Amino acid sequence: MKKIKMTTPLVEMDGDEMTRILWQMIKDELLCPFVDLKTEYYDLGLPEREKTRDQVTVDSANAAKKYGVAVKCATITPNKQRVEEYGLTEMWKSPNGTIRAMLDGTVFRAPILIDSIRPAVRNWKAPITIARHAYGDIYKATEYRVPTEGKAELIFTDSEGNETFRETVYDFECKGVLQGSYNKDSSIRSFAHSCFNYALSTKQDLWFSTKDTISKQYDQTFKLIFEEIYEKDYKAKFEEAGITYFYTLIDDAVARVIRSEGGFIWACKNYDGDVMSDMVSTAFGSLAMMTSVLVSPDGKFEYEAAHGTVTRHYYRYLKGEETSTNPIATIYAWSGALRKRGELDGLADLVTFADKLEAACIKTLDDGIMTKDLVGLVTPGTPVTAVTSKAFIAAIHERLEKALA
Repeated sequence: MKKIKMTTPLVEMDGDEMTRILWQMIKDELLCPFVDLKTEYYDLGLPEREKTRDQVTVDSANAAKKYGVAVKCATITPNKQRVEEYGLTEMWKSPNGTIRAMLDGTVFRAPILIDSIRPAVRNWKAPITIARHAYGDIYKATEYRVPTEGKAELIFTDSEGNETFRETVYDFECKGVLQGSYNKDSSIRSFAHSCFNYALSTKQDLWFSTKDTISKQYDQTFKLIFEEIYEKDYKAKFEEAGITYFYTLIDDAVARVIRSEGGFIWACKNYDGDVMSDMVSTAFGSLAMMTSVLVSPDGKFEYEAAHGTVTRHYYRYLKGEETSTNPIATIYAWSGALRKRGELDGLADLVTFADKLEAACIKTLDDGIMTKDLVGLVTPGTPVTAVTSKAFIAAIHERLEKALA
């Protein structure tokens, strides 16, 4: 079989633990036999981040900005225990956080559906994509444990040293806790442009929700910026594409989402998106069946799986045990990146390959061959066979080869 050619490299970001093992298996079995794979490789495994003092993460993000399409393996964000385990000199930052900041990107997460696993919400029929504004809010907040009685104030001093705002947050009569969070118009605007462009590219309706009735400055700023950008830059495009933009309060959005049939993008602020993406993925089936793509306002794409490095399975792998780790979301990261590369470079064969790779994954699952994490989720009475990761990828290879032939 003649291999499919690529003209522009993908930026390949390798990762950690069990997903790193699956990464190589996917390349060996599902990609390299069929595609003359061209990548610019960066090792974001924790040992290499330690060795380069995390410069490799910065370099990979710059490469993503240069080439426009990247694919990333899951990586460890070290805590104290990981610092000791890996002998690190520093608790290195999340690679995802660094890459998001450098690309000024928005994360879009969507579930992968199969007939034998029904969503927990019985009326959901199509995927719900969560768009998370991964900037600011409580993730960058300044916090203080109030030790005694006293007054907490919010003060703003402008760049010339003039105090232009001062307001009492609360007069504490006892111990308490204090938090100050922030966001900025430039990031919110980038978030809005990414959401509107992604909705147009996928031909899906876009929902956006905050709590502007309570947060009359913070949340309302999000609402007003989205409205302004939509009216100015996207309303005509949305009407031409036959899709809609819809704003509502976050609590109303939750009720509407549960009653809906799915098939839309739900844009959320940082914390809301963090929570709702896990809710949606669990209700649809499994985090291992959740795709994730980071999209910048200027059209750069970084594809990855929504889950982590599957540490527990990795420790078993190190003992020589076979594992039944689900590789679907990681395969879809590759197929998403290859499809986008093919679209941008005008390579129809590469786009078709990505489609057939995903179809082979679904065919394997529909044939009842799956990893152990999915067996307990299938509709009762459905005949299934639980297999190891290696056997599962081999089954996908078999179906992909037939589809391509």
